[in-house]
Amino acid sequence: MSTQRPGRAVVTGIGVIAPNGLRADAYWKSVREGLGVLGRISREGCEDLPLKVAGQVEGFDASDLIDDRFLVQTDRFTHYAMAAAALALDDAGLGHDDPEEPFSIGVVTAAGSGGGEFGQRELQKLWGQGSKFVGPYQSIAWFYAASTGQISIRHGFKGPCGVVASDEAGGLDSLAHAARAVRRGTGAVVVGAAEAPLAPYSMVCQLGYPELSTVEDPDRAYRPFTAKACGFVPAEGGAMLVVEDEARALDRGATVRATIAGHGATFTGASRWKESREGLARAIRVALDEAGCDPEEIDVVFPDALGVPEADRAEALAIADALGAHATRVPVTAPKTGYGRAYCGAPVLDVTAAVFAMEHGLVPPTPNVFDIDCDLDVVMSRARPAELRTALVLSRGLMGSNAALVVRRGGGLAR
Repeated sequence: MSTQRPGRAVVTGIGVIAPNGLRADAYWKSVREGLGVLGRISREGCEDLPLKVAGQVEGFDASDLIDDRFLVQTDRFTHYAMAAAALALDDAGLGHDDPEEPFSIGVVTAAGSGGGEFGQRELQKLWGQGSKFVGPYQSIAWFYAASTGQISIRHGFKGPCGVVASDEAGGLDSLAHAARAVRRGTGAVVVGAAEAPLAPYSMVCQLGYPELSTVEDPDRAYRPFTAKACGFVPAEGGAMLVVEDEARALDRGATVRATIAGHGATFTGASRWKESREGLARAIRVALDEAGCDPEEIDVVFPDALGVPEADRAEALAIADALGAHATRVPVTAPKTGYGRAYCGAPVLDVTAAVFAMEHGLVPPTPNVFDIDCDLDVVMSRARPAELRTALVLSRGLMGSNAALVVRRGGGLAR
């Protein structure tokens, strides 16, 4: 381990389990090509619910990446997180069986609801068969901190661990939490979020959100920043990253893929979308200030893109408030319109897309969006080549959290 003083927090590994790809490279290929994978929900017990369209993870076999002894203890949302974490560790070259420095590696995840599918199954046993038929893992599998615990146990990581619960924005907040832990001396943190909201109980809970889209046509169900915006389409899956101290990463010969440069967070209240303009703008300014970044340095924006007209207008105005005249020139893209909004996993997937976009010099398109109803340069139809050094990723939660994250290309430019 390097004896240098902890410095910048950098991304060295990425793992993805998403509706449009079961590995990071497959995810990026789909995002780059602007593919849409939204479709009819096929999960058992969901057929008669008003929510018809979502982003489902298809072809995922948890046993390919996770030992059976962990599978029986955990819900689908933890399966996704554990699989993505294993992929991220492999990408970072850290390994995952017997880390040399277990106390130097921590785990942080964000979660919106926890293990709804596992919890529903066990509660049905309780009421249908009696308490003796409820498994012992019910006490932990539903818990929103389950993914952090299981990842750390599986890999033997004994460094600082935690879970962030701050709405969808928690995905960005968890990355900031990890970056600050690294700057305080932790060697590396496995960080991110994955969700599994497509079980009957979980879906019924979501139907209470007025922002949810119940449109049955997958090509029209999620169209933010347009006159026909009708809400968001939920998705499952997410991404996990390895964030570590730059000096440590370079000492071990790792590739520095990006730098977590700045973060800001505010709170404006549940569904107060008009007020989110001020809160999100402030979060952007704080993130820019922490990154030492002028508005004109932002080369691409990955917005929250809720798909609710009032919320979309507020976000466009917040970007203008924070970036000034540059807001009408900087390319804006929302790849999630092609695969859905995976709650806390959504902004981590956006950060993943931002890292790939900067690596490849390509702004991916926004699927299913063609008629913009705001003063933003939204990239549509096909990817746009561009020199990308700095990305701004935004997220808002249905309960009122706002977050902004500035990410720099490779190891350069951030202070």
